[in-house]
Amino acid sequence: MRSRPVTPTPDSPNKPEGVKSATFKLLLDSGIELMRQTGCAPTISEVAKYSGVSRATAYRCFPSKEAMLGAMVSQSLGPMRTFASEKTQGKERVIELLNRSFPRLAKHEATLRTAVQISLEQQALAKAGMIKEKPYRRGHRIHILDKALEPLNTKLPKDIYLQLHKALSMVYGVEIFIVMKDIWNDKNKHVLDTMVWMAEALIDSAIRQANVRINSDKTKDSK
Repeated sequence: MRSRPVTPTPDSPNKPEGVKSATFKLLLDSGIELMRQTGCAPTISEVAKYSGVSRATAYRCFPSKEAMLGAMVSQSLGPMRTFASEKTQGKERVIELLNRSFPRLAKHEATLRTAVQISLEQQALAKAGMIKEKPYRRGHRIHILDKALEPLNTKLPKDIYLQLHKALSMVYGVEIFIVMKDIWNDKNKHVLDTMVWMAEALIDSAIRQANVRINSDKTKDSK
């Protein structure tokens, strides 16, 4: 039985009518910069003040802190959310995704780390019934990896594919930065090397497991 993944907080609505694109982008960039400087998610008022935009305009763009955070993370992820590849092999696609995504993950590491922190804090508050606003939820990697793994979706048994999908979710994201840099004191290049090594090992293992099952089934059928 397939487990139900957490639905990520959706991207912020498009720029509201009457607000200039440059103003909307300024608010997003200002929020991201404040997160980088402080390591905390700013309030909408703080973002408005930092960017020099009126509070009224800021609240027109972001009706809630959760909506603003979702838009900021979406801005940080950028083209990664709509990953597409011409490669026909699942393993090649995943490695391409990691190599293409890594510079952006590294650039926006502070924002993504803060998003992890806020997600964990709000999840704890929600379980305790101590949060009134809609909690921020991550989960974009589920869709991104599904697109990268698409060639393997029909080649692997459903349970093996799902296990691989989940395992790669542990590799692809800012969490590997937290472990490799905070605990191992690694540099970015070593983080990427480890990320790629783990992804290749997981995919190879899933393919071997699938082949063993297929060959076993063929043997049973021939008897």
